[in-house]
Amino acid sequence: MSSGQTVAVFGAYGHTGRFVVTQLRVCGFVPLLLGRDEGKLRALAASHPGLEYRVASVDEPASLDQALKGAAAIVNCAGPFASTAAPVIEAALRAGVPYVDVAAEIEANLDTFARFTDRAQAAGVAVVPAMAFFGGLGDLLVTTAMGDWTAADEAHVAYGLSSWHPTAGTLASGTVSRERRDGRRVRYTGGRLEYHLDESALPTLEWDFPAPTGRRTVLGEFTMADVVTVPSHLSIPEVRTYMTAGAAKDLTAPDTPAPTAVDELGRSAQTFTVDVIVRSGDRRRRVVASGQDIYAISAPLAVEAVHRILASRTRTSGVASAGKIFDAPDFLRALSAYISLEPCHESRAPQIV
Repeated sequence: MSSGQTVAVFGAYGHTGRFVVTQLRVCGFVPLLLGRDEGKLRALAASHPGLEYRVASVDEPASLDQALKGAAAIVNCAGPFASTAAPVIEAALRAGVPYVDVAAEIEANLDTFARFTDRAQAAGVAVVPAMAFFGGLGDLLVTTAMGDWTAADEAHVAYGLSSWHPTAGTLASGTVSRERRDGRRVRYTGGRLEYHLDESALPTLEWDFPAPTGRRTVLGEFTMADVVTVPSHLSIPEVRTYMTAGAAKDLTAPDTPAPTAVDELGRSAQTFTVDVIVRSGDRRRRVVASGQDIYAISAPLAVEAVHRILASRTRTSGVASAGKIFDAPDFLRALSAYISLEPCHESRAPQIV
């Protein structure tokens, strides 16, 4: 796929970072291992003979500048992204190299659009936040479902997870997000993000996922990064995301273990179905993707993004979501080894919920 270009991975020894390092090698890139813990970097490098590592910290801009020397791009896998995204983007802009991250934090992604849109555009540098399972995949699916529509009334992204064993990074990022919201909930309605206080339980409904997932109870207003990525480029005033109730319970339970590898790729046994429906009037379009392990799938998403940016297969520059900067249907087809995709289906139906 590549010509041996060097791609830096910040947070390379984290759970998702390790998947990204492996995927880069599979695709012919040379990963450059970055992070603040030299011991962990050294151990990871020992498991990937021939790879170089460099110690860098978001608190020391000079260390990031030194670490990026010779890199063609950087993938940021180090959360919480509220702390790491801005410093690493700053370093990428100074180096003039594209930046991709796997942030699922709503506020961190909002910050990226707000702080760097003008500067990245002026520099001609691609900055792609949320290029991962949450935020990136949903945006690609919604964009694909939109097709030739220039606007829609609603977009619904339902996550059918068989389970959710969160990583330490997921838990830390979730804590930061909750603190930034001061206990408020967030939703995208009326063409804007709305923060509100509500002590009642999240609403529940039954969602008919395609087989084999089938009918499941999901939580409404389980808001994910899609409410940032989708409206950043699509005219859809209502963007709603849902999560299977069982997976949400796993996420909040204090005794839920971390993911455990069950195959040679290091993936967990978790499976997922992402069911996307967009509605315009009485017409609706549906696209469904399924696969294994939400953390593992973030690696081919991020690496395919890097490949397309470096190959100049992009539609814009500056800060942009996956659906805006890439040809969404073509991007999804490129992931056929990792994601099963059901073709877009159009039907006539009333409002979803």
